[in-house]
This record gives sequence, C-alpha cells and structure tokens, in this order.
Amino acid sequence: MLKMRKWMIAVPWMLVAILLTVYIVSPKANAGVSSTTMTIWLKENEPSATVDGRVVALDMPALAKVGDIWYIPVRFLSEQMGFELKWNNKTNRIDIGTSKSKIEVDISKEMIYVNGSPLPFKNSAKVIDERLMVAETWLNDFFGAKYSYNAAEKRMEIFYVKRPQTLTNDATSNSKPVARFTFGKPTYRIGEPVKYVDLSYDPDAEGLTYEWKGKEEAFYKAGKYLVTLKVTDGKGLVSDMYSRYIEVQNQTMFSTDLERQLYTSPVGTIIKANWPMLYAHFLEIPELPKKVTEDRSRTMLMSDGPETFYEKGILYQDTLNGKGRLYASHMNGMDEKVQFVIMATNSGTKPVTIRTTNRGEVYPSIYAHLIGHQSAVEFMTNDKIDEKLTIPAGQTRAYIQMPDFHPGQGMNALYDVETDGPIQFSFMAMDAVIETPISLYPLLYKPLPFDGHIRGTFPITEKRWDIDASSFTKASRIVFGDNISDPNQEGYDVFRQQKVYEDGNYGVVYKIHLDKPRRMAVLLLARGGAFKGPLKFNGELVLVPQSGVITAFEQIQVLHRTDGTEPSLEIEYIPPSGSAFPVDLIFYPLDDVK
Repeated sequence: MLKMRKWMIAVPWMLVAILLTVYIVSPKANAGVSSTTMTIWLKENEPSATVDGRVVALDMPALAKVGDIWYIPVRFLSEQMGFELKWNNKTNRIDIGTSKSKIEVDISKEMIYVNGSPLPFKNSAKVIDERLMVAETWLNDFFGAKYSYNAAEKRMEIFYVKRPQTLTNDATSNSKPVARFTFGKPTYRIGEPVKYVDLSYDPDAEGLTYEWKGKEEAFYKAGKYLVTLKVTDGKGLVSDMYSRYIEVQNQTMFSTDLERQLYTSPVGTIIKANWPMLYAHFLEIPELPKKVTEDRSRTMLMSDGPETFYEKGILYQDTLNGKGRLYASHMNGMDEKVQFVIMATNSGTKPVTIRTTNRGEVYPSIYAHLIGHQSAVEFMTNDKIDEKLTIPAGQTRAYIQMPDFHPGQGMNALYDVETDGPIQFSFMAMDAVIETPISLYPLLYKPLPFDGHIRGTFPITEKRWDIDASSFTKASRIVFGDNISDPNQEGYDVFRQQKVYEDGNYGVVYKIHLDKPRRMAVLLLARGGAFKGPLKFNGELVLVPQSGVITAFEQIQVLHRTDGTEPSLEIEYIPPSGSAFPVDLIFYPLDDVK
C-alpha cells in the first residue's frame, strides 16, 4: 500500500485519468433513461448493470463486497445520477458535488472531506482495480437514493429520483411535493405480490399523505395496469399526478387473493371473510384427530357468575387443600362503587401458608373483551413467581383486594396457588368503604343467588392435545369450546349442591403438541361471537387480534406458518373471559410455489 501511495503522489495526473475514466463500454449509460426516476440493479462480480430494465456493459464488476460493506464505482453513479465529479488541480482532490453536500476525496492521504469535515477512508471508500469505489451508505447519505440488497436475487437495487432545479409554485415559497414510485421489478406473474417502492418526497420535509389509484396487492389477469399516485404536503399543496404501467405476464403464481394471503401475508394479518369463501374453504372441513390428556392435579374454583352482580355478597366459596386455581370474572351492575375481594379463611388449629405461583389479573375496566384478554396475556407470560401469605389458625385475611369497581366496570383474574392445609376462599363483592374489620365480612355477607352463569369447583386446569399434523392434505381444524369435540368439564356447585358444567372451559390451559408438522398456515376463525385473546406458538406470544376483536365469520387471522422442517410445534392457549365460543384453529396445507 505504501508503494501505491508514493506512485499516486508522483503522478497524480495518471491517477486522475485512471480514476475518472468513463469505463462504460456500451453507449453512454444515461442515454434514453428517464429524467426523473430510475431503477439500477447491480450484481456482485458481474461486469454489467441494469438501468431501468436496460443492460449496460461495464469493463469491471460494478459491485464489490469488502467485509460487510458493498462498494460501487463513483464514476458509474455520477454518469447515471447526474451529479458533478471532477478533478481539482488546485487541491489535488476529486470534487463530488451533490444537492446535499460538497465532497472532496484526497486519494494520496486516504481522506474524505464532507462540507469541510474530515472523514477517514475506512469503511467509506476504497480504490479497487485503480478505480474509486464508495460505500453503499453514500447512496442515501450523499446522493439521496433509496436502496436495498435483494438476497434472493443477489443484487443491489437502487431507486433514484433526479430532483428538478425548483419546485416552488406559490407566493410563500412553499415547495410543491413530488409523487414518484416504481415497482420492485419490471414484470409480475398472475397473483404475485407486487412490491411498490415509494420515491415521493417533499423538499420542505412537511410530511406527505398519499392518494393511490389502481394500486393492488396483486393482479389476477395478464395485461398492463395503470397505477397512479398523488401526494399532498403538510400545507395542502398537491403534487402532479404520477403514473406508471405494471405488466402482468400470463404465468400464474397464485390464482386467488385468498391463496396469496395464505402463503405470503405476514403473521397477524386479518383476512376478510365472506360466506362463499367460508363454505368453499373453511366451514365443512375435517377435524384432526387428537389424543387428549387431562391434568387433574389442580382444583379450580370458578367464580364467573353472576357474571354481572346487582348486589353485594359472596359470589362463590369453597375450600382448597393443595394445588388450586382461583378464577373470577365479574361486572358491577350496581349504581354504586364496590370492591372485589378474595378472602382466605383458615378454620383449622394450625397456620396455613398460601403460595402463589402464577397470576393474571387486570384492574377494573368497562371493556369485557379487553379484561379477559389482558389477564390471559399476563398469566401466559409471567415469569415464575413465589409469593407466600400465612393465615393464622382460626383467622381470615384478604388474599386479593382489587381497586374500587365503578358502575359498569368489570375485572378478570386467575391465580395458581398451593396451600399446605385447608383454606376456604370466598369471592366477594363488598362495600367500597370498609367500616367493619375486613376479616368479618365472610360472616356478614350471604351467598348470592345463581342466575345462570358459571360457578363451581372443577377438577381440570390443563389439557394436552397430541396431534398428528405431518401428512394431512386438506384444510383441517381443531375446535375449542364446542362441547362436542371439546366437551365442557363437569364440576360441582357447593352453594346449590349439584353438578354443573363449565361452558367454554374458561381458566383451562390447553397445551397442543404437533409432531413433525407439514408445511402449513395456522389460522383462527371465531364462530360463536366476538373473540379477543392470546396464543403462544413455540413460546412466542401472538395476539388475536393486535387491536380490537375478531368478529365471527367475518375475519380470519393468520397466526403462524411452518416450513415442514420443524421437529414439532407447541401451541398454548387459554380461553379468554368475555369471548364467545366455539373457535376453530385451522391448519391449511401449503405446497411449494415456483
């Protein structure tokens, strides 16, 4: 390198000639190129470039990678983009003039000066094969171009808009915005997702709003389609309309919009449904067989009714000894503030300790779907906790005391507990202002009458479903909460002293194991009413939906995809309070797409 530097200093004129030679072999590259927008593709180690679909031959590769950085010949960029590039005899530097910066390159000292500020050559520029190459970051930082590396095609894709000299069109000197866009490639197949590259800009940087016409995610007939765009800046100035044709070849990638979305839409996408689509693809589909294992090691006390209480009292009450789950979901139907409390009573002669190992709770809110969703999210994502509360012999303590409920507000909470002795848990709606010692309230309040909602003591808190999803060939499903393929569990209401059934299996954690799943998309379809809740796929939380609710038979959400190489897929789910059932989890097989 030292030898090279000495040679450079000795004969700078020769260096200039070599560095600034126009090395494009074919006719001048910018001949016939649009004066406003251009697309440039460069491939590593290939002595050519593609400019707006036209191949331009070069006498050297136009893209070189050194370490993690791509380098591009600055002379080539100057020829295409039209910025100034010349040798300065006074400074013995190369001058590069852009609309953003004045750049001076001192080859002999390996220094760059941007608006007078020095910048080392390292990771910014290189001399390769006796030509000045600049790092890819110059494209945006100094030349104002957008770019990305297309790993699938192994090429650098550059999108550049040549700025007109002036865009001012009003007396206040506010500049008119410019609408520009291009497509990711010149032609597309039928049903192939179209990549729109936005090149619009506002010289005053006021922000833009967009008005498209003819823009589609994909096109389903061969032909040419006109796409137009207008943009408006923050002061209301509207750009000229910009139009381009997209060409769709008579080759099919996806034949329907549904098929395209199932294959390509990001996880979380909501697909709009209609009855013809549902009947054709999702309603009359088989269920995947499953092996069911029930975990009865933990007893659940369910206080889910009256769902809305209209008086103060004991909503439910029973005794646990060992592992338990406490589940409550209530709305305040009264015209006054109340509070929700879970009391713990030790009627024995020895202290009893309650260990809390997991919780999911949400403070009072008027939004029923949000309440159930948030508590389920917290329960499914909590780190391991270990909190202890000791209840002395013969005494009562408040295990949980919620903030005040205002009229119309509700809550949802579930707690996993372990006791080393019998504890009576009382779920209570009580005065917002406590005038009597709180430990006496279980004695002062009466059990509230049954009004048709769920309450009772239930033996199952977890179900495991083992499913073979390795070789099915048609869309298939599993169903939650239909009381047929997923039966409601049987329990006992100690107040009424009779058997009860838990509609929807709220509070039960489902753990679903799929061994060697084939390539497929996993979807959710609500069939009983509005749904909002979380699921986990291989430990990663997916919200259904991200905001709002999924409405029955109107929307389908893409939850997950497998590529056919995974050894297994683990799904975790807990029915969220406030949502309606049944719900289908649909497994849609995906085939290879050419």
